Amino acid sequence: MRSRFRIQSTNWLTGGVHFLILGIAAQADTPAVWPYALAAMSLVSFAAWVANYRRYRQIADTPTSRVASAAQGYVELLGRSALLPGAVLLTKFRQLPCAWYRYQVEEKSSDNKWSVRDHGESDDPFLLIDNSGKCVIDPEHAEVITSRRETWSEGDYRYTEWLLLPKDRLYAIGEFATIGGAGSELDFDGDVGALLAAWKKNQPRLLERFDLNRDGSLDLKEWQLARRQAQREVEAQHREIRMTDGTHVLRKPADGRLFLLSNYLPDKLRQTYLIWGWMHIVIFVGAGGGALTLLQWSNA
Repeated sequence: MRSRFRIQSTNWLTGGVHFLILGIAAQADTPAVWPYALAAMSLVSFAAWVANYRRYRQIADTPTSRVASAAQGYVELLGRSALLPGAVLLTKFRQLPCAWYRYQVEEKSSDNKWSVRDHGESDDPFLLIDNSGKCVIDPEHAEVITSRRETWSEGDYRYTEWLLLPKDRLYAIGEFATIGGAGSELDFDGDVGALLAAWKKNQPRLLERFDLNRDGSLDLKEWQLARRQAQREVEAQHREIRMTDGTHVLRKPADGRLFLLSNYLPDKLRQTYLIWGWMHIVIFVGAGGGALTLLQWSNA
């Protein structure tokens, strides 16, 4: 299980940081801290705006692809979620069948405040299916935004589960790769070298096949014969690989770009990031302007 902050969590956490900064400034004995408190709030909101705008642009700038015709690399897919054949995944507490889940357990203290005691999420792969084909989703390190959330309390504990269900609408943006099949990238020279290295480990068999004059070693001509045979075998292997359909996989991009899974449509996601971005830019400008004004008053 792994748990990571999602963009909504980050936005709400940013609001918490703002209140924390205000609380510290309010408890200070001198008004001289207020320009610096507002400046800190402005910087926090600027960082949050950058994060929201980055996500907004990556979704807006990436066209939707079909699984069967998607190019290798960064893509956006839209389909339905499904389990892998024979796979079963149940939620942590209610044991409901799902494609993905996240959970959180909170405990209420004597002063009626909630604190997180446990959290986690599934990382089992599942499928995205559209009308052209299937793609395996590897959810590890993904940001997941879902409308399916259930919360209930038992005594002093509060439980929350977020779900993606089989047959849910599924939006996904990330690194698309085809393993095997015509779309795979094959290293001919590397595979030939690996095959020859494997043959060298079994010297008796290597000499039996290519030591034509039986002198107990391979001369240059015999080694060239072994290399040509290795090339023929690798060519045959690559031909067979390219004739298969291959397995399409979507996973976290190595370059750090957005890896997002959601049961919302991309229009809704873009709107959400745009609204959060405007909220943070307003705070950035307002708090920054307030900090400059207070500094000017204090220096007047």
